[in-house]
Amino acid sequence: MHDTPIHGTCAPGFERVEEAFVENFRARGDVGAAVCVYLDGRAVVDLWGGYRDAARTAEWTADTIVTTYSNGKGWLATCMNMLLDRRVIDLDTPVAHYWPAFAQHGKDRVLVRHALTHTAGLPAPSMRVPDEAIYDFEQMLEYVAASEPFWAAGAQMGYHAATFGWINGGVLRHATGMDPGEFLRREVAGPLGLDLYWGTAPADDARTATFLPPAPTPQAEPSRTQAQGQLSDMHKKVFNNPPRRWRDANTRQWRAAVIPASNGHASARGLGRMYAAIGCGGSLDGVTLMSPASVLRACTEQAAGEDVITGGYVRRGLGFALPAPGTEEAQQGPSAFGHGGLGGSHGFADADHRLGFGYVMNQAGPNVDLRYPSLRRAVYASLAALPAQAMRARA
Repeated sequence: MHDTPIHGTCAPGFERVEEAFVENFRARGDVGAAVCVYLDGRAVVDLWGGYRDAARTAEWTADTIVTTYSNGKGWLATCMNMLLDRRVIDLDTPVAHYWPAFAQHGKDRVLVRHALTHTAGLPAPSMRVPDEAIYDFEQMLEYVAASEPFWAAGAQMGYHAATFGWINGGVLRHATGMDPGEFLRREVAGPLGLDLYWGTAPADDARTATFLPPAPTPQAEPSRTQAQGQLSDMHKKVFNNPPRRWRDANTRQWRAAVIPASNGHASARGLGRMYAAIGCGGSLDGVTLMSPASVLRACTEQAAGEDVITGGYVRRGLGFALPAPGTEEAQQGPSAFGHGGLGGSHGFADADHRLGFGYVMNQAGPNVDLRYPSLRRAVYASLAALPAQAMRARA
């Protein structure tokens, strides 16, 4: 029997999304979570439920935030595309043009385009970085600048799990004088009224959900990269140099830091509304993040092929993940682009449908996580079932 407290609103025609959200609690392991869907600049789903803590004593509220790990790569991609739109930076200009120290060890050939498409050749620092350095954004920029690349820029694609944040964040820092947390606050979250943060204040702790690590489960089938024995020291560095441990996610040190590829904190409303602006051509409620042309460029495929770090075929836009051919995601939303996060959170825009989506939760999911896919499937089933007159009105 489902007895988890669920709150919020769901517009007529989107009941499938609410049903999927409830089922995530009943059968798919959610403890606390929220989902927000915007269509044509209007919130059609805004639901939250469950609990912020493992003991299930503190209910999830409308303004609850939680760490979302790599979900923040989509926010950083948004910031970088805003700078491209304003011509503060240029895709085919070397990173070192903005950040001279980055040129060390031949990295003067790394372009902004490479930084945004995981083809820069620096998926991890090349030296062992002290664990505590991850909490110091400026120090991590120094380590990244001093690192030797693992491959020539543009030669292959490999997931820059943490360095995506430091390379792109370094460009942003040197081009604007602001670290990514300040830029996000001033240029994106503030104007649009979003709960999106790199670096939260102690006052936010009371509404921040405790992040819960996944329950021990049998390992999933190894990826093709793993099966081929290619999990080298480089792979270990990508995910563990410096480490981003589950147990650190609930510390004040983690919450306060600016780790752009790893420690963003968000509400589903914040994610859904940011992506709604992008899905509506770059503007929402009088606030413009970027032009429609920049939105189109941001979601246009820039790189595709096997990812040498994670294995499998991937497609990349300018910082955003794109649906891979033949996947359910591509069938349901071929124009969708965004980014997920370790544990299960996800945010995306769909420019064809003028859609923005955000899902956050505090219980990290298993290897095969059905929560976000079920919500996404319900969103597109709802869109497909909208009355013809509603579709005509939207056109």
